[in-house]
Amino acid sequence: MSQLPIEGVMPELLSGVRSDAQLILKAAPGAGKSTYFPLKLLQENVVEGKIIMLEPRRLAARNIARYLAQQLGEPVGQKVGYRVRGDTKVSRDTKLEIVTEGILTRMIQSDPELSGVDMVIFDEFHERSIHADTALAFCLEIQEALRDDLKLVVMSATLDEQALCSLLPDARYVESQGRSFPVEYRYHAVKANEHLEDLMSRQITRLMTTESGSLLAFLPGVAAIKRVQERLQDLADDIQVCPLYGQLTFEQQQAAIQPPMSGKRKIVLATNIAETSLTIEGIRLVVDSGLERVARFDLKTGVTRLEQVRIAKSSAVQRAGRAGRIESGICVRLFSESQFSQLAEVPQPEILHSDLAGLSLELAQWGANEPSDLKWLDVPPLSAVNQARSLLQSLGLMNRHHQLTDSGRLAISLGVEPRTAAMLARAESLDCTNTAVLVAALLEETERNTTDFLHSVHRFNQGKHSKQKVVLQRAQHLMKKMGGQFSPQAVDESIVSGLLASAFPDRIAQARSKQHGRFLLANGHGAEMQETERLASSDYLVVVDLMRGRSDSAMIFLAAEFDIGLLDRFSPNLITQEEVVDWDESKGRLIAERQEKIGRLILARHALPEPVGEKMTKALLNFVHRKGLSVLNWTPQSLETLERLRCAADWLPEQSWPGLDEKALLSNLELWLEPYLTGVRSVKGLNSVNLVEAMMAYIGWPLNQEIEQWLPTHYQVPTGSKKKIRYQQGQEPVLSVRMQEMFGEQSSPSIAQGRKTLVLELLSPAQRPLQVTRDLASFWNGAYKEVQKEMKGRYPKHVWPDDPASHVATTKTKRQLNS
Repeated sequence: MSQLPIEGVMPELLSGVRSDAQLILKAAPGAGKSTYFPLKLLQENVVEGKIIMLEPRRLAARNIARYLAQQLGEPVGQKVGYRVRGDTKVSRDTKLEIVTEGILTRMIQSDPELSGVDMVIFDEFHERSIHADTALAFCLEIQEALRDDLKLVVMSATLDEQALCSLLPDARYVESQGRSFPVEYRYHAVKANEHLEDLMSRQITRLMTTESGSLLAFLPGVAAIKRVQERLQDLADDIQVCPLYGQLTFEQQQAAIQPPMSGKRKIVLATNIAETSLTIEGIRLVVDSGLERVARFDLKTGVTRLEQVRIAKSSAVQRAGRAGRIESGICVRLFSESQFSQLAEVPQPEILHSDLAGLSLELAQWGANEPSDLKWLDVPPLSAVNQARSLLQSLGLMNRHHQLTDSGRLAISLGVEPRTAAMLARAESLDCTNTAVLVAALLEETERNTTDFLHSVHRFNQGKHSKQKVVLQRAQHLMKKMGGQFSPQAVDESIVSGLLASAFPDRIAQARSKQHGRFLLANGHGAEMQETERLASSDYLVVVDLMRGRSDSAMIFLAAEFDIGLLDRFSPNLITQEEVVDWDESKGRLIAERQEKIGRLILARHALPEPVGEKMTKALLNFVHRKGLSVLNWTPQSLETLERLRCAADWLPEQSWPGLDEKALLSNLELWLEPYLTGVRSVKGLNSVNLVEAMMAYIGWPLNQEIEQWLPTHYQVPTGSKKKIRYQQGQEPVLSVRMQEMFGEQSSPSIAQGRKTLVLELLSPAQRPLQVTRDLASFWNGAYKEVQKEMKGRYPKHVWPDDPASHVATTKTKRQLNS
């Protein structure tokens, strides 16, 4: 351990910790920053109080703690301990606690002064998880307002040091260049129509046949790992193949990272879990797919989309570094050198593309009215924060002033996801907490290849759940926090879907008519599941886990059949009554009904007497909103007017234009269309609506007067003729005119307060295009000479002067001019 590269900067590191409040450490993979550095902090007794070290992953936290305890000759839990979800090994003697990210946030929220803690270390900070960013923002405020003696260390192998130094301008910066053996790089890009898994397995087989040592392969996800594993069945007997990803049990993960047995070699097929913090013994060969799967939250749908994307350059460097830890190695990249050079330098921070409901809850508890009140490397996007707050309000965890309710405070104290907290709060009031805490534990420890959530509940009750012990411990822990003792016998399977509905009210799903396996969610978006699934024939579901792929409909991965009758008990506030008037195309008449709804789902319909007057207008507006603007009578003149208004809004953005895109027009039908529906009694009658007048009234006075000056429909050319200007959004305005009619015009005319020059399409006497120009003066002085030369022969009866800029404009022939 003493030979680790970080030893070279250890005196500077220890000096920096003693003298500075903040320290930034950049050290290459394998330098010893996660192991040797914290060990020296303990051995040198650099700080009196406790040291908290944040690790992004549970597997790394446990293994680092065990390794350091081993170096001290102690069991884990004495001087070195760890806290991860569902597993804690600490004691009164613990001086170094290695924790995962949610744990650190809980510790800060429960004790904002971090009593007894003298140092917080952020390891592998380059991963930029939302929890690490949040914990650092909190710690900076603690350091500034409450604890100027608190020391902060941020470290990683691939830090964006410029950005971090801007956030921590007073921090001591230390860099360890590290030491690794030479790595040979080979590039083999996936060819067209070639499967990644086929290329990956061929490269692995070739390397294991021709090279010594063990191999680490990076793949984008679990499915790809399993497909490659299937293709590696015919390897030599001395080669062991081990998968490594987050959903495996701790024991399975340990098997992957342990040294191979004597006389054996190992192939580890891993996701990016193996990029950092883990040392896998014996690796000198790396095969890198260059891909990873990233979850990106869609604000519009409230659904996460799992995307397979290229890794960042920093990740590629981290992966390759695994090959040069023990001796010279080989890294085979399944992409080209040019693709490598085009990779982003660092990954996009999680805070910029994630669901921020949990973060918004934390900020409210912390007392930050706005995210910008804290110091961030990347400030959370306001649109995502607003969407998160809206969800928290619908769950009853936050009020409209963005303050936590009692249920919100319960969420913070329990340290669970917001949706789970809403369910537990509801269960507490209905005296069914035993069932709710089991559901909460099962939501955290979902079984793989299980679509029906109720099957997991049933298997737990039978003692057959794949994670029985972990789920039981978590349920007991939650129940204890809520002031009770968990009793499995008190679990009522019949109310599970009702509890889930209180956690996922926007994901209550209704079967689409005559579309087996396809559903409409209460939030208005579509979802589907495999037709072979038993739940595919359900009338209603509560969807727990879904992922949006390439199609418009999200794929359901976990759900429970929903007894709609449970709504009255668990979520009566979800049901709304609405009187709806609409036009029924099939019947050709107006219909009116009272609808019982959950969000966009219609549970029941009750016919009402046929309305008249304004109800008719409302029905027609509903019809247009549902069918789109195309059902209106868009004449050429009205379409030209709309394009002209859209161009005006683009070119003169400082003016107060209303929304003019299709979505805005549909949202504002009551403003611009409704006033023109007086007397219209049917869909056919919509053809009588004057859309030009409606559009001009919509933009309002004085814009509807000023636009005639700013963007006129016609331009008067020197002959006195008025020529139509062609407008099309996204393009320049065009004026088509015979060339002779522009004689005497010195330069190209402009519109839009001089911001736009008309593109002149100059025509021949036969109205054929001769030249297109944005600069008339340059054309007269240049290209006109060639045009003149050709046109004199083709149209000898017309005027082709040598100085067109000074000639009188005309529509006449030479003969007519001379008569």
